[in-house]
Amino acid sequence: MDHAPLGFILFARNCEDPEQVRALVAALRETIGRAEAPVLIDQEGGRVARLKPPHWRAAPAPGRFGLIAGRDRERAHEAVRLNARLIAADLMDLGITVNCAPALDLPTPGADAVIGDRSFGADAEIIADLGRAFCEGLLAGGVLPVIKHMPGHGRARVDSHLETPVVETPRAELEVSDFRPFMALADAPWAMTGHVVYAAIDPDNPATTSRTVIDEVIRGLIGFDGVLVTDDLSMRALAGDFTGRAAAALEAGCDLVLHCNGEPAEMTEVARGVTPLSAEAERRLATAAARPATPEAVDRAALTARLERLLDQSGHPAS
Repeated sequence: MDHAPLGFILFARNCEDPEQVRALVAALRETIGRAEAPVLIDQEGGRVARLKPPHWRAAPAPGRFGLIAGRDRERAHEAVRLNARLIAADLMDLGITVNCAPALDLPTPGADAVIGDRSFGADAEIIADLGRAFCEGLLAGGVLPVIKHMPGHGRARVDSHLETPVVETPRAELEVSDFRPFMALADAPWAMTGHVVYAAIDPDNPATTSRTVIDEVIRGLIGFDGVLVTDDLSMRALAGDFTGRAAAALEAGCDLVLHCNGEPAEMTEVARGVTPLSAEAERRLATAAARPATPEAVDRAALTARLERLLDQSGHPAS
């Protein structure tokens, strides 16, 4: 094998039923000879869920919890934590150890719908509070959370899957709004960059390939010292060939690059642009790997019933 990836990411196209996914995860790890290789998935709930009924629970969209938080913050916090704990139980049952969630983006009026109810709402404090609850639920279940899309995708007026968003908001305003949820969760084990240009910070490069954004904002102002992984390199927000994209992201300060569409030709190009893990990346990965708890057995039916009571919009007590 010329290039051994650090780990793998799964999508709905890879997931048929629990037995098949368990076998796939085991086979992927066997191909690189590392039983603890991270296996990632996007299981946010709502629109972004790679594991779907009938084999897996349909988790609510994050925005639903944000609506509850507007009336009862404590109720919403418990509901989010329970929801994440149930998601972690599903993932651990399959051998999946990293969940690319929660999204801490702060949506603003006029923004593209790509974020929408993937966010916990339009209040930075609520996003931070519920984002922490989601991370706590995953970690309690043995799964590493990945906060995203750092340092904020909520103002993007176009979908970065399709083109490059450019945010013209002054830096001072970003620091007291979009960046705040990430600052509150700067101790998260992993984070994912957003392919967004912040014109007031670096008008030429999206955060993923911007040394200025990563050094000054992500590692500096926000204070994040966990594993920093790119969003999908195959998204159209990034320019250039895949070798150049991978090299630019690592040069800018990302620890890992992520390629998601499974196209072998693109994967070959990405492999040409990567280098061995840096010492800092190794340190961050080791620190993150020590974070999740050894999950205790849970009564899924009881947790689900409790969650449904908390989600009841009638306003009745959730005792």
